[in-house]
Amino acid sequence: MPASSSASSFPASSSGAITDVAGIEVGHFSDTRRPTGCTVILAREGAVAGVDVRGAAPGTRETDLLSPGNLVQQVHGVMLAGGSAWGLAAAEGAMRWLEERNIGMDVRFGTLPIVPAAVLFDLPMGDARIRPDAAAGYAACEAATRDAPEEGNVGAGSGALVGKLFGVHRAMKGGIGTASVTVGGVTVGALIAVNALGDVIDPDTAQPVAGARTEDGSALLDTRRALLRGDLPKPLLAGTNTTLGVIATDAVLTKVQANRLASVAHDGLARAINPVHTMSDGDTLFALATGRVPLEGPGAESSPGMTVLGTMAAEAVARATLRAVLAARSVTVGELHVPCAADLAATKG
Repeated sequence: MPASSSASSFPASSSGAITDVAGIEVGHFSDTRRPTGCTVILAREGAVAGVDVRGAAPGTRETDLLSPGNLVQQVHGVMLAGGSAWGLAAAEGAMRWLEERNIGMDVRFGTLPIVPAAVLFDLPMGDARIRPDAAAGYAACEAATRDAPEEGNVGAGSGALVGKLFGVHRAMKGGIGTASVTVGGVTVGALIAVNALGDVIDPDTAQPVAGARTEDGSALLDTRRALLRGDLPKPLLAGTNTTLGVIATDAVLTKVQANRLASVAHDGLARAINPVHTMSDGDTLFALATGRVPLEGPGAESSPGMTVLGTMAAEAVARATLRAVLAARSVTVGELHVPCAADLAATKG
């Protein structure tokens, strides 16, 4: 039986979007058979890229080539997908779509698109044999636009859950969210798919917004406090969680700087998720620089430096993470009903 949901997505955010960054497009594919999907972030003209894999159970593709010491300087897209390791196949569809448009590295014998990818574990949500494949990745590219992307139960966020430390039956709906920050003529945007083991926290109030619920399901448990008072979590399967994301900027960056930006951006996850970067999470953030605005040299007199850029990235990530759960809507798969943040807020009211 297909999953039922009170809403499939959420209107564009007033907090901005990753597509505010010049040269960035986003497309979602959401499977109608069960809550899963993929999201592609395209940089058709190429972008200098970096990555920071902070979780202990990642599922990734083509991340080694983003190391500053390795040859490839630019990527042409990043794929985020559900379906656990099987979902990495979605990147093949993006490669085919880009190749058909002659976008990629010139390798003399053809055009080779570079599409790193990372996946999250959404297999408990319905028939686990249904997961993103190359056709799904291709469809996400077909849907890509410069418009502000949909948020919530779409794309890579379709089957995402948060607050699973005390069992899936006490979890809440995760999702995908976006935000952007502009300072001194430079824009940094983030797109985050939140499938965290921990709770999602409002970074401004430090209060849980979505996550593990009390045994009767009526209120948030507050996972951090529960663990510190000695509550025992359920046994966990490694890799069954993960928050994925892409940070993009129109600044001119080197690969070293792009990798540093990805690293600092994890501060945003730490502000908005607790616990984060656990042994059961595969938290991975990519950074893309489309190179429109110089940070150094002529024309960069009013541009922020790397310290400010890192602060902007962490802020965009924290906001996008919060947006992901605020935009999410409840979903029912078989006998499992997963409420969303809006449900608990309505109960409080």
